[in-house]
Amino acid sequence: MTPNEREVDTLNDLIKTTIDSVDGYRSAAEDAEHSQYRSIFFDRANERSTVAEQLQSHVRTLGGEPTTDGSVLAGAHRVFMDLKSAITGNDDDAIIAEVERGEDHIKHKFEEAMVDQDISPETRAVIDRCYQSVKQGHDQMSNLKHASQAL
Repeated sequence: MTPNEREVDTLNDLIKTTIDSVDGYRSAAEDAEHSQYRSIFFDRANERSTVAEQLQSHVRTLGGEPTTDGSVLAGAHRVFMDLKSAITGNDDDAIIAEVERGEDHIKHKFEEAMVDQDISPETRAVIDRCYQSVKQGHDQMSNLKHASQAL
């Protein structure tokens, strides 16, 4: 294993999760009933796309080949969500709850990567910058979920 291979693997794992997040936000935007939620979800999808691009750029800097696809598991999850949506209908509260659950997942993945002792300070700095965006999205969705539940 080359010195950068571990970092490239870690970054590619984060890229997959981030691409899954982009797809999840786009799906949520398409299914949302209210335009305010569609706008929020599309904005987050665009922001996550930028995060994925930043991570991919750093993989190239390390001499690796960045992944451009999400995970197979996310694909299976999307099929399940499509089935669930067909059965239960598209309810904004349910969509928001599902998005927030996805945000918990991506936040956790970034937090794990940031404490990895085998990551160089340069790569950790890139992950940390991207994490700030992820955390902001997580907090926004958490607040949105709690606000929708209070109505």
